[in-house]
Amino acid sequence: MLNYRDFALRKLTSIGPRYLPFADVATDDLPLSRLLRLSLFQVTVGMAVVLLVGTLNRVMIVELSVPATLVAVMLALPLLFAPFRTLIGYKSDTHVSALGLRRVPYIWKGTLYQFGGFAILPFSLLVLSGYGEAVDAPRWIGLSSAALAFLLVGAGMHMVQTVGLALATDLVEEEDQPKVVGLMYVMLLFGMVVSALVFGALLENYTPGRLIQVIQGAAVVTVTLNMYAMWKQEARDRDRARRMAVAQHEPFRTAMAKLMQAPGKMRLLVVIAFGTFGFGAADVLLEPYGGQALGFSVAETTKLTALLAGGTLIGFGIASRVLGSGGPPIRLGLIGALIGIPGFAAIILSSMGGGAQVFLAGTLACGLGAGLFGHATLTATMRMAQKDQIGLALGTWGAVQATAAGLGVALAGIVRDVILSSSSEAGIAVHTPYNAVFLIEIVFLGLACATLLPLLGKARFAQGPDTTRSARSVSDTHSEQAEAS
Repeated sequence: MLNYRDFALRKLTSIGPRYLPFADVATDDLPLSRLLRLSLFQVTVGMAVVLLVGTLNRVMIVELSVPATLVAVMLALPLLFAPFRTLIGYKSDTHVSALGLRRVPYIWKGTLYQFGGFAILPFSLLVLSGYGEAVDAPRWIGLSSAALAFLLVGAGMHMVQTVGLALATDLVEEEDQPKVVGLMYVMLLFGMVVSALVFGALLENYTPGRLIQVIQGAAVVTVTLNMYAMWKQEARDRDRARRMAVAQHEPFRTAMAKLMQAPGKMRLLVVIAFGTFGFGAADVLLEPYGGQALGFSVAETTKLTALLAGGTLIGFGIASRVLGSGGPPIRLGLIGALIGIPGFAAIILSSMGGGAQVFLAGTLACGLGAGLFGHATLTATMRMAQKDQIGLALGTWGAVQATAAGLGVALAGIVRDVILSSSSEAGIAVHTPYNAVFLIEIVFLGLACATLLPLLGKARFAQGPDTTRSARSVSDTHSEQAEAS
């Protein structure tokens, strides 16, 4: 009898390396179906990003009349947790468990944080909207509970993503680690695109009650997908548990100092900060900009996130082919930052007569540049990491990226509100506060390009993965995978 499931998986595996970036990392012992199942944790992270940064920020600013500064500060609250990504990565590298588990306990904790935040959000929105019996509730209760919800969801996202990526690298050979992390980020973008389209369709006829139902559904989907993603991914190993219990791990401060000794590491982190700030500050303003300056509806602005993520996905696909054929990541990162500059220029011009088509083209270009830049800096970071510091390296990269993105979001809202507060007296156009932020992003992308230039001559970044580093034993890897299966 024909097994249609096996047939479908074989067909997907056969076309994966051609059409799905990084899918060639799959092997007979680590099939693509298992990697895609693991990547579901990235799908839930992408869903949360779309809901917070895309849908809720527009609804709170436009429909609920919450000042953009407050919304931006709420979206930036996970910034308080972002620096701890480095510590979380280090802890997952050295975690001691009776069953030999290192990554799964932290992924589960992060999932609970996400669920808790989504559980609080509906009640805060009820208060802010004055919907139903919440009409007499003090507004500060809604604002404070919304801030707590954003913080919990953001903290959970940071924990799940950092440790989940480390778990993905544990399953493959050392030279394939950048590829598997790249595959995880492709699935993150896939989750963002699909979530944006689904949320846009569900909110076509927007009501506060419908939005609350969407949030509650996202909470259930998050727990379900993350549990399925973790199932039998990390093998139980009592021998490893005994070794970890007696091992003498170097202190976090020492491990961090050792990581930062790599040539060009500090400059690379500065580049990541500048570039992420340049690409990320617009996240909180693109949808309100489309709604107020160009007259887009809630459903149309939610789909903007899909367009932006789609451009980023294209950038990742191009980057995978270029870097897979030996292209230097630093040069690709420079190209990505350069693409973002005219992208934001087009967004500015769209409100000055360019129209919706120019705005959409600029949004797509920004997504493409962000994809190239993000993959390039991610690959460079992975190539500099030692095999016993993968979690720490990923945590450091994530901490810098998340911190820069959070600062960008907060500054974007503050600049927009400061300029808007004087618009009634000076007669400033509605698009002016937004365009000022987009100009700041162009400046930061220019700074990223200037900082990248000295690294172009570094042969270390132009080469592929360091083949002189000792790889993990193939037999150990296969035994872990067999036990997990």
